[in-house]
Amino acid sequence: MTPGRHTPDPREARTPAEFLALLQTLKDWSGLTYRELSARAETSGEVLPRSTVANMLARPTLPREELLTVFVRACGVAPGELAGWLEVRRELAGRGPYPPADPADGDAARADPACADPAEGDAEEADAARPDPAGADRADADPVDADPVAEPSGASGTTRAAGPGLSWPVVPAAPSGGPPRPRSETPSRIRRAVVAAVAVTGLVLAGFSVVAFLRDGRTGPAGQPPRTSAPETSAPETSGAAPTAPAAGDVRIRVMGTDLCLAERRGTRTGQIHQVPCAEAVVPLYSLAAVGAGRWRIVSDHPDFGPGCSGIPSGGRIPDAAYEDSECGDGGRIEAFALEPYGPGGPVRGYRIVPVGSGTPGSCVTVVGDREAAWARLAQAPCVPDAAGQLFSFDRRGPASPGTP
Repeated sequence: MTPGRHTPDPREARTPAEFLALLQTLKDWSGLTYRELSARAETSGEVLPRSTVANMLARPTLPREELLTVFVRACGVAPGELAGWLEVRRELAGRGPYPPADPADGDAARADPACADPAEGDAEEADAARPDPAGADRADADPVDADPVAEPSGASGTTRAAGPGLSWPVVPAAPSGGPPRPRSETPSRIRRAVVAAVAVTGLVLAGFSVVAFLRDGRTGPAGQPPRTSAPETSAPETSGAAPTAPAAGDVRIRVMGTDLCLAERRGTRTGQIHQVPCAEAVVPLYSLAAVGAGRWRIVSDHPDFGPGCSGIPSGGRIPDAAYEDSECGDGGRIEAFALEPYGPGGPVRGYRIVPVGSGTPGSCVTVVGDREAAWARLAQAPCVPDAAGQLFSFDRRGPASPGTP
């Protein structure tokens, strides 16, 4: 919640549209995302699906009293103020139907059974039959403790496609980086001897390759993420790797000077972004989309929650607001960033992620807390002269263009 700001006064609303605008203002005041509102309601024993909230705020009609009550409570309004919201809602509902502000809105209302009665429309039933207009979840249920959505498809060890040419990896039973499964032994002693000799030769050659890569200060080709299919390049890039400039397409966002990349904690709803070992940074998958004038949108693809966008809540007005993934299109979030090169007096050392139009000017996305530790969170913080904890590399994830290995 923004310090020094009061909750909006529902008595300012004269129409349902104005009432819904005040509800959006209330959400912005709370500083909570759809996920966080849903989680907060659940801790109180109530149900508030994220897609239901998104639909409620996108419609020109009044929400049901039960939905309004849960939403206002989740936003953190004092118990004494809840009665005022309910009273205004009843007064507006008692005035009869309002003509739509736009003819298209009227057509949508006639086509949508959930909008037939502004006072009693059931938003949750409509969610199950219609896509979320604000880019919220495809289903109301939150698979927090569920198994991964995707299932293996064949012997390749991949799951459902996460995008063109991409698939979600199957989580191995053994820890990441463990030894590969041994092949079944052949009945021939000669064949076993040949396999052993080849293995020894391969280990020797791999040793020379590792030494050569370490001398060059990298574990893989410059600007490319390591290939998981080859043992000698399966390790994440070292902290000495040069930064890769942002470009549209699939990326892995690496924290410069570390072997850590950006990711979420699987099984949580907050969308909070952390730095984790690059080999484990697979949820969500990130990509960059140019939005013009040197601005970028950082798109996320989560196996549980689907597509989303990285952003700063409440317009960046909270100085230490979390850097998080959530549904795209929330008007209260900052979802456009300038990716500024940093390297005074020399080569580029990395790129700052600067929220465009932040309510706290001079802010950068920053690793806060212990910057050397895995799972340190990211948030908006003042840009500092040495850019400590504020430099990132946008390593290519997968082929950058047709024909690229």
